[in-house]
Amino acid sequence: MITTLRDVRPTDPRDAESVVRVRRAALPFMIGTARGVAHELASAHPGKRYRVLVAENADGLVIGTAQVGIAHESTEPGQGFVNAYVDPAHRGLGAGRALLGAAEEHLRAEGARTSFAWVLDEPAHRAFAERHGYRSSRSAHFLRLDLAAADLPALPGKLPDGVELRAGSAFAADPRPLFEADAAAVLDEPGDVPVEFDDYEDWLRNTWEHPYLDRELTTVVLVDGEVAGFTAAHTDGAGRYSSAMTATLRPFRGRGLARLAKTDSLLRARAAGCTEAFTGNDTGNAPMLAVNARFGYEVCATETRFTKQL
Repeated sequence: MITTLRDVRPTDPRDAESVVRVRRAALPFMIGTARGVAHELASAHPGKRYRVLVAENADGLVIGTAQVGIAHESTEPGQGFVNAYVDPAHRGLGAGRALLGAAEEHLRAEGARTSFAWVLDEPAHRAFAERHGYRSSRSAHFLRLDLAAADLPALPGKLPDGVELRAGSAFAADPRPLFEADAAAVLDEPGDVPVEFDDYEDWLRNTWEHPYLDRELTTVVLVDGEVAGFTAAHTDGAGRYSSAMTATLRPFRGRGLARLAKTDSLLRARAAGCTEAFTGNDTGNAPMLAVNARFGYEVCATETRFTKQL
């Protein structure tokens, strides 16, 4: 049985390391580092009301964790989220139930009307969510690519007229064009919670300055000097690479720019020593699923978004 349920101590690196350990055991297809967990806590927007909870067993071992907060970027107020993870070796001890209860209590106290949670699309996980009043909605795939052995396409010998490829680091002096591209792209991102990016300073703290973002491996596509698309690369420093977001802005679609950006980023990631590549796609996002299939990505798990009215 669990004996302690508490918030992560931001100044204790062992807490952040425990969170990463549990998340990695529960969802091995996600990038995570202790530095990233600490950054998320330190940089969270006040309106997010963000907390990271942990559940400990009688020996003081962290066996579960949960991220909970308000979707402050949503155009619809009162949208909360909770994502709980329990180490598979310690399931059935009540950690998930305790974490979910504490998270929902926090959301209610902050005025949330709805709670959204991503749940692995497996019978036991779905049953847990349904027992606690959640109902399923959309789903998304985790995809994995053996980057070390993948037969990646080569870049074209000559790029189309007006097209340039640049690393994200080229925008270090002024990343605002990338913010504007990200803000435009997120409007078309499939999801249950509509989101708008309108806070540049918050984007700088939580996207541009996030420890996971690898600016050297991020690829930006320019057309006649204008940002037309990008693929944002996350890495963990241990050979794992993740495509955090790949997008082509509306006026530039249909030219193969997303595939071009991913090709460039994946080739450079492999050259930098990355051996595994991960990404995620909404199951209804046929265009990106097709692009990733052509690279050799394979579905390794599926999550379903569950919703509860609080």
